[in-house]
Amino acid sequence: MDHSPEFHQRARAIDALLARYAESHRNHTNEIIHFVCIPLIVLSLLGLLWAIHPALAVAVTLASLYYYARLSRQFALGMGVMSALMLGLLALMPPMTVLPVSIAVFVVAWIGQFIGHKIEGKKPSFFEDLRFLLIGPLFVLSFLYRRLNLAY
Repeated sequence: MDHSPEFHQRARAIDALLARYAESHRNHTNEIIHFVCIPLIVLSLLGLLWAIHPALAVAVTLASLYYYARLSRQFALGMGVMSALMLGLLALMPPMTVLPVSIAVFVVAWIGQFIGHKIEGKKPSFFEDLRFLLIGPLFVLSFLYRRLNLAY
């Protein structure tokens, strides 16, 4: 894939963001760690918000889906399905377990992410652009879309 500055200027925003994100995610072990840890971070973050109030988790989900829809409707659809499954799981959990489980998963998953970047030898992308906190889940989803031969 072309990662030149010219590519970033002429590509769709989502393609340019994924290409920039991929620059610090080339090591296969780091990619595998991200495939596990990013969905766990999303779930645990929604869990932390859910513990404050379920409506807050739903509101943040809807705001992120709006952002995703502006980048790619197909990605927004995939993230909508994933988010609905995660919110459904949180709704099924005993309320007293949501906060402690979410905290534990959040911490362990972020430790995994930083281990992956230590292996990669590159700092996490969000250190240079906070948007990459929202692009990480799309990076993972892009692999699934490519495997299923789905456009995004």
